[in-house]
Amino acid sequence: MRTIEFHNREKETKEIRAILDSRPTLITFIYGPINSGKTELITHTIEELPDEYVVFYINLRTKFLASYDDFIESLFEMEMESEGALKKGKETLAELVSSVTKVAGIPINKEFLDYVFKDNKPKNAFSYILKLFEEVRATGKQPVLIIDELQKIGDVNVNGSLIYELFNFFIDLTKEAHLAQVFVATSDSLFMESVYSEAMLEGRCRYLRVDDFDEATTAAFLEGHGLTDDEKAVAWNCCGGKPICLVELVNTEEDRKGKAEEMLKIRKGQIEEIVYSLEARDKEMFDAVSGILSEFIGKEKVGYKYISDEIKFLVGKNIIFADSMNKELRAQSKLNLLAVREVMKDV
Repeated sequence: MRTIEFHNREKETKEIRAILDSRPTLITFIYGPINSGKTELITHTIEELPDEYVVFYINLRTKFLASYDDFIESLFEMEMESEGALKKGKETLAELVSSVTKVAGIPINKEFLDYVFKDNKPKNAFSYILKLFEEVRATGKQPVLIIDELQKIGDVNVNGSLIYELFNFFIDLTKEAHLAQVFVATSDSLFMESVYSEAMLEGRCRYLRVDDFDEATTAAFLEGHGLTDDEKAVAWNCCGGKPICLVELVNTEEDRKGKAEEMLKIRKGQIEEIVYSLEARDKEMFDAVSGILSEFIGKEKVGYKYISDEIKFLVGKNIIFADSMNKELRAQSKLNLLAVREVMKDV
């Protein structure tokens, strides 16, 4: 299988670098359709940063977060020896900071970890992180906090919703203390809808959308991997600029047209199963969902005023992406759009 390199996110990279070069004042939410390359953009940008930045990157994608303890454990990295024994000598915040490389989780030792878990209060963890970041700044470097797939903690409660405690902490780090840049990445458009509607974040955050490639970028990417003009047309007409879909076609050595047709057939079957099984369970919801999907027969974007139950259903099934900032519904990918149109012919 070929190695697929990072490809042309110059606009988004410049925007992130401009944010990093400025005084911390706002939380930055990085959002977009699933598999549009958000995490890859973040990791690539981190790799290109000069040593003056210390990035604390936490990816919650694979974490099981059912409690406060789960969340806290996902934030911190215990100082360990390679054979599993606790390191000796990293007893102060300054010593912990000295062991941090450019990209890491949040370092902690046993003593500080006991304090963080004391009384099961988020403020203990946030107090520790604040002091650690102050220690980083004291060394002349700029702390950066990145949390990927933050929506995973949406249902965790500690004397109220943990997400609100966390938002307040982010506001303290950025707008109040100007101590660290904070980036939050998510593919969950229902989560972004709640963020966009949250009064406490008004004037305290910005939004950076990472979308699929446009046609010119898609063509350049495919040309770089040796696809012919005909193959590039097949890829664009089936996948649009969805990176993960394009990579699948690039890694198909023969009959890329057949592969594209197979991908569409599979996705059509999946959406048929979702839609028609709904008809058997809930005819009223089926009619509402079908009404939305039918609008995509002649459109690529559909406006909406609020997130209805049928929109929640389609977003939850990763068929539709809801762009809260523009109040638009779009298919999660060109492949989804084509599949929806095929399915709706028969409804």
